[in-house]
Amino acid sequence: MTIAFSNEKKFIALTSVLAAIFLTGFKLGIGLWTNSLGILSEAAHSGLDLLAAIITFLAVSFADRPADEDHPYGHGKLENISAFIETLLLVVTCAWIVYEGVSRLLAHSHHVDTNVWSFIVMGVSIVIDISRSRALYRVARKHNSQALEADALHFSSDVWSSFTVIVGLFFVWLGYPEFDAVAAIGVALLVLFVSYRLGRRTIDALMDRVPQSLTKEIERAIQSVEGVEELRKVRIRNSGAHMFVDAVVAIRRTIPFQSAHTIMDTIERAIHDIHPNADVVVHSEPFESKDETIIDKIRVIVMDKGLRAPHNIEVQLIDGKYFIDFDMEYAEGKSFTDAHETTSEIERQIQTAIPAVGKVTIHMEEYHPSERILVDVTAAETTLSAEIQRAVEQHNDIAACTDLTLLQEGHQYNATFTCQIDKTKTLDEVHQIISEVESSLFRQFKQLRRVLIHAEPK
Repeated sequence: MTIAFSNEKKFIALTSVLAAIFLTGFKLGIGLWTNSLGILSEAAHSGLDLLAAIITFLAVSFADRPADEDHPYGHGKLENISAFIETLLLVVTCAWIVYEGVSRLLAHSHHVDTNVWSFIVMGVSIVIDISRSRALYRVARKHNSQALEADALHFSSDVWSSFTVIVGLFFVWLGYPEFDAVAAIGVALLVLFVSYRLGRRTIDALMDRVPQSLTKEIERAIQSVEGVEELRKVRIRNSGAHMFVDAVVAIRRTIPFQSAHTIMDTIERAIHDIHPNADVVVHSEPFESKDETIIDKIRVIVMDKGLRAPHNIEVQLIDGKYFIDFDMEYAEGKSFTDAHETTSEIERQIQTAIPAVGKVTIHMEEYHPSERILVDVTAAETTLSAEIQRAVEQHNDIAACTDLTLLQEGHQYNATFTCQIDKTKTLDEVHQIISEVESSLFRQFKQLRRVLIHAEPK
């Protein structure tokens, strides 16, 4: 797609070069023949257009090159530099035309030989300039090319300047030769005005000035993304047809990383809806919301140490103080001293983050990966299976014990099964029943390493 865009830009720039060559030669020949300063000024203007068209062609040929080590933002600024050079050339040419026109008026040297070719050359110029400016504007808007826009501005200004020259030639034909110089000065002033507009926009682009309306539009797009708590910074710069956006947003620190990444992807898409060629970089910072729970804060503190999320967190409020207990896992092989030191630091951070803490108790354990090699011995261990099932069904709140599976690892077993419990029980009551069954089994069967019970309503 980028290659196709580049080829289209280069083609339209090349046709402008050919059009400028034709117009410059045609106007120069007729201007020298008739001694019309107006036509000669137009020839100089077209010559400038030729130089500008060549610069534009070279700029668009190189501006779409991909970024490299020396140009991490690409080569798009070549288009802005091209437009700036064209502006300087316009100003120099206009200064010469004004000087020559004033000199002729003061010296009363107005001999101009007008004939039909004087009007033909300007008429042909108007037709070509209109067609070229329209084609250039169309491609410039399509690809956001300032170089092509500057070239289009050259050709569109030629249309009005050509009309001005025709008016001057008409008055010369009526017997007022001084109007030729007046027309030339009018052309120069018109082009100076166009040059000012172009130069101001070009300098703004080179200085990375961005319209406030665009900044506000992008800010609104980012702030509208669900999950963005704050927009802390936005930086925008244009480089040719490309726009670079750097955004810093605040996202809740308690949400999973994958969710935060999804939010940032959504921000990028929102900006691309505004500017499809935008290169977007989103940096997220943690946001501590006012509705964070104590458990949320504990998880953030622990995981900020690079540890796994704590589990079995319990928080009790006693006499206005929070008593906090939870389990924390350390990597296999970590020394007791190092683990205790880290645990003490976590306790201090919790007490700092939650001033109303009365006591923090942390149970340390070693983390073992869940990928363990076990053997299904349910069919072989029929006696143990039957004993476990009877022990479970002896509990008054258990209606039935089904789907029992025994997995062996060394001399220990993992037992998983389903318990049917009265459906009128609350979830908390079911949890208490399951806990009692687990404790009873661990006391009765020392060979059990783990018991996992799935509860079903009956």
